[in-house]
Amino acid sequence: MNLKLALKLLVIGVVTGAILIALAMVNGTITDRQKYRDDAVKSIEASYAGPQTVIGPVLVRPYTQTTVTMEDGEKGVKKRVEHVTTLTATSFPHVLDVRGRLTPTERRHGLYMVTVYEFAGHLKGTVEIAQPQTTGTVEWGEPYLAMSVEDVRGIVDTPTVVVNGTPETMLQGAESTMGWQPNLRVPLRGMKELNGHLEFAIDIDLAGTEQLSVAPVGDSNHVELSSTWRSPLFAGRFLPRTREVGENGFSAAWDVSSLATGTQVQMESNPVKPIDLMNVSLLTPIDPYKLSDRATKYGILFVVLTFGGFFLFEMMKELPIHPVQYLLVGFGLAIFFLLLISFSEHMAFALSYLIASAACIGLLTFYLSYVLRSVTRGVGFGAMLTALYAAVYGLLISEDNALILGSLMLFAVLAVVMVVTRKVDWYKGGSDLMKAAVAPPPPRPTQRLGL
Repeated sequence: MNLKLALKLLVIGVVTGAILIALAMVNGTITDRQKYRDDAVKSIEASYAGPQTVIGPVLVRPYTQTTVTMEDGEKGVKKRVEHVTTLTATSFPHVLDVRGRLTPTERRHGLYMVTVYEFAGHLKGTVEIAQPQTTGTVEWGEPYLAMSVEDVRGIVDTPTVVVNGTPETMLQGAESTMGWQPNLRVPLRGMKELNGHLEFAIDIDLAGTEQLSVAPVGDSNHVELSSTWRSPLFAGRFLPRTREVGENGFSAAWDVSSLATGTQVQMESNPVKPIDLMNVSLLTPIDPYKLSDRATKYGILFVVLTFGGFFLFEMMKELPIHPVQYLLVGFGLAIFFLLLISFSEHMAFALSYLIASAACIGLLTFYLSYVLRSVTRGVGFGAMLTALYAAVYGLLISEDNALILGSLMLFAVLAVVMVVTRKVDWYKGGSDLMKAAVAPPPPRPTQRLGL
């Protein structure tokens, strides 16, 4: 009898493995759908504008330096040789103040929604103009303010620029400055000889997709961003010094000193080095693909608890359940996750979870009422599945407390199993189970019709 019980457990294990393979296939489907969404994001970026990074402005002053040396010529005669070198002098802002508001909207690509935004930014600051060490004769070229945005297609209308109280024009294209490649410039016509300091103010409207980054290029940097978006992700090399996130959106402020960042050194380095950035991402409040992927990881919990309940029922009630019935119930559990991801592409995740779980619980309750030969028993298993689905949903939406809640749930399940089976004689139970499995089914009672 113990050998037959071991065989029964082996068959249940094989069935469990088949269900896990089905869950892995569902997880692969979720991965594929997430890849399709990423392709949709790239498609929107290709036709709209990608994530934006704002660097600058920085004052660039090109100049030529001419030095004269006396060198030996033919027959030992000294001759005068001029050496002309083209150089640039770069001055970073002493103070950089960036303020702006992100207005989010959504773009649809097939089934998928992609978050885009328009950034109404105001940049102002001062530049303390330092004179480079030069030798010989210096001839200054036309200075300009250089800056860059990641995707110039996102520039909305024409930016307005004021330098020392004088309106200036922003143009596209600028020369590479060592480790940094600007793509916008503001020529400072008639300002070849610059001394003291320079004040600038730039208003720019910039469209982008999902993420905005700002480089702290100044000696002292203050950045303030706000939006109606309720679920931002602050990342990059620096987190906001202050931030407020609520139902009406978010506001955040950064204060970064050049002593705390290597941005200025990185912008002049050769070879090129990554530049330190501050950024904010407009994340989808509930990503159905991530939540569905997390839900499938709890699939093994569904299967083990359900099959374990079946096995205990067999042991205690002496009502054997066929492996095919295990298999059908397992597939019913697995298809829940496929329904979940399918519905969540068309409606809110919470509603999708409710519909998918109600459909599967209803089907399994109906089926188990016949398998267990009792409506009460079927409803009991349905109630257990309802509690399990509800608990898993709580784990999904509570990211910060998911581990502790999951641990407590598993502890509670183990405690219930141990309490229920504390008086079971497993040797006797296994023998009785196998006797019931090989015994013929009891005859059905006949009904006599009265005359």
